Formats: sequence, structure tokens, C-alpha cells
Amino acid sequence: MTAEGKPLSYQQQTVLNLYNSGIPHEIIAIQLDVSKQQVISILKKVTMDNKRKERSVKKISESSSIGMFYLDAVVDIETSVRDAQARMWKALKWEPKFDIPLEQTTEILDKFSNSKIILVILHVDLVGSTKLSMTLPTEKLATIVQAFTQEMSSLISTYGGHVFKYVGDALLAFFVISDGNLYLPCANAINCARAMIRVMQDGINPILNDSDYPEMGIRIGVDIGENMVVEYGWSTNAYTIIHDNTRGYNYTNNKSYNDERKTKDISNDSTIIRKPHLDILGYTISIAAKMTGFAGHNQIIIGQSVYEIVDPAIRNRFIKMRVKDEDWNYINPSTGTIYSLYCSIERSSK
Repeated sequence: MTAEGKPLSYQQQTVLNLYNSGIPHEIIAIQLDVSKQQVISILKKVTMDNKRKERSVKKISESSSIGMFYLDAVVDIETSVRDAQARMWKALKWEPKFDIPLEQTTEILDKFSNSKIILVILHVDLVGSTKLSMTLPTEKLATIVQAFTQEMSSLISTYGGHVFKYVGDALLAFFVISDGNLYLPCANAINCARAMIRVMQDGINPILNDSDYPEMGIRIGVDIGENMVVEYGWSTNAYTIIHDNTRGYNYTNNKSYNDERKTKDISNDSTIIRKPHLDILGYTISIAAKMTGFAGHNQIIIGQSVYEIVDPAIRNRFIKMRVKDEDWNYINPSTGTIYSLYCSIERSSK
């Protein structure tokens, strides 16, 4: 495998194995009936891929450094509750403000395109929205879902996570692993989930009650594991890129644009920039979404891997769930037995 997770061809893998065994280039070329230059080219490509991946990991670790601290000690949850109340009230009285920048999410996924990466996955969905849709006009329901999405996304960012995808009234987010430290992203994801429940109960629901809407709850699933970042097609956009000789920078669509390479091949006033659609595939995504369905009103479910990583103080907030085999048949690859789930003890009375 290359450092980017892409499989090497049989010939490339053989060259790499022989070289790592200390066999000179000339001998490798003779054994495989290829030229010495081909051997050197293969080894050079693998080395460049490794260096590129190391730079990407370093940059991501730096850009995601906030998630590498235990954030529950510094997050002011009371302020988060008050802010949620204010934003929810404004959303219901006027219109929701939806402002969730996803540039850093895209940047991280782009650097791991077609690669394997260990992530902590958080899945949260809104309980009661289907029932509410039967009694509320569509535009009112959309306002509530948008306001809910805004608040949950804000908390994810506060706890060092990254919003990955919106699916109706549900969100998928991930927390990046850095320097092999599995504990901090797991702890931050769980504390983020607890903060979500607090904001829902004390921030959003009181405003819904004041506006004669029924209270709502959430369900959350958290798990950790290896995932694959894959590309699905391309999005193509035309941009006007102009070089400002006076100020010394490029700009496009009224935003500064510092990539000089984009201007060299431009024959007119615009250029086409293609970006891939990125997605995350893996066992962990499926498990996190599936386990959420077992959660009760304002409850958190964590996977066995997360439970075993976190400290006793966090574990004591969870108990092992009893789930029927026909309802849950995911296997723990380490033990070959059913993958255990743990549910939070703290929850609302509903």
C-alpha cells in the first residue's frame, strides 16, 4: 500500500519489498526483467507519496489542534445555552440564520482523498420531527430543523469536531485522530454529545414551549474506527481570476486568491476549477448511524471501542445495553463476538 492508502500494483509492491530487503537496483531490475530506470521511478514515486502524506497529516494536525485538548473544561455551556435560546427565538420570530463554514472539513477530506483514516464519528438526529411534520406547515418545520442544525453544528465545532454531512434532520460529524491519541477525540465527542442534550433541553425546548411548539429531543451515536475517504464525480466552477499588480495578489469573485499556479495557463478572464465530491465510507459510519436508532429520548450510545478507550470517569456514565441478536449483529473484528453498545445513564424523563 502507498502512504495514501492506494494499493500498489503487484510489480510495484515486489520492487518495494526487494528494495526494503537491501537488494540493489540493478539486481531488482534483472530479477523482474525491467530496466534500472523503471525500478528507480517506482521507488521515487512511493517515496514522494509518503512525503506528501506526511505533510498532509502534519498540516491537518496543526489545523485541527483545537481538538487535541480536553475541551469540556474550557467550554462555557451556560453561554452556549443562552446563545441557543437567543438564536432559536430569532429563528422562530424572523428567519433562521444558517452559517456553518465547511471549508476545513473539505480541506481535511481532500488531503485524505482515496486514503484510509481513523476517525471518531458522531451521528445525531432529531426525535419527533416526523410527528411534528404532520401538524406543522413545511416552512415552520424547516425553520425548526435549520435552527436545530445550526446549534448542533456550532457545538461540534466548539468541541474540535467537523460537520461532514446533513441528512434531513440528522447530522454526521467526525473528530480527527492526531499523533495516535485516541482518548481526546473520543472524550471530546462524548462531551459534545452531552452538551448537545443540555442545549436541547435548556436552550431550544424552552423557546419552543413559549411559541406553543412541542418539546423535541435528540439521539446520538458515537464510535471510532477506520474509514475510507472516496471521490464521487466532480463539481466544476468557472472563476474570474484577476491579478492586482498594485496590491500584489490575485482575487476571484471578490475574494483573495493566492495560488499563482492557477493564473499561468489562463488564456482569457476565467478558468475552470474542478473539485471532487468527497464521501466517507466504512464500518464506523454504518455503526454510528445504526446505533443511534437504539437510543432513547436525549440519550447517547457509544460503541465498545470508544468505551474501552475513555477513562473510568466517562465509562461510569454508561451501562452496557442488551440488544437482541436479530436487531444488532455487528461483529467486533478484534474478538469475533458481537460488538457491544453502551447507553448513557443521564437522560430526560421522557
